[in-house]
Amino acid sequence: MNRRPLSVTIIAWALITFGAILAASTVLAMNDPALIEQMRRSPMPMPVQYAITAASLLLMMVSGVAMLKGRNWARQLCVIASIIGLLIGLAISPIKAILLPGMVFLFALIFFLFSPRANYFFHVRYGSFERGLLTIMRL
Repeated sequence: MNRRPLSVTIIAWALITFGAILAASTVLAMNDPALIEQMRRSPMPMPVQYAITAASLLLMMVSGVAMLKGRNWARQLCVIASIIGLLIGLAISPIKAILLPGMVFLFALIFFLFSPRANYFFHVRYGSFERGLLTIMRL
């Protein structure tokens, strides 16, 4: 049996837990006047900010659940979504230094989710099935 690496388990549960906590806190903070004022200062319209927040939290939780099941696409989705979020932050954030923790987290994600043990787990578990689907989709 191909056991899931502890690093993958920790990352997956962190994504699920933080995604749920951030979703709840986002809903609770939507009526906060200070937050609304801060969002209005952004060059991005507020509805777009809410949509990006909702999509990123959903992607975070979905990728966490799928990683626990050994789905290779989940780790790729997580990293790609994180890179896109970081790029959006770099484009619109007035204070670039607040993005540093996100960069450190992204590098840790990449290091642990693409380590040799994680690669073995994801590819042995479902790799051949997903390759088969990609082959069918190319036809």
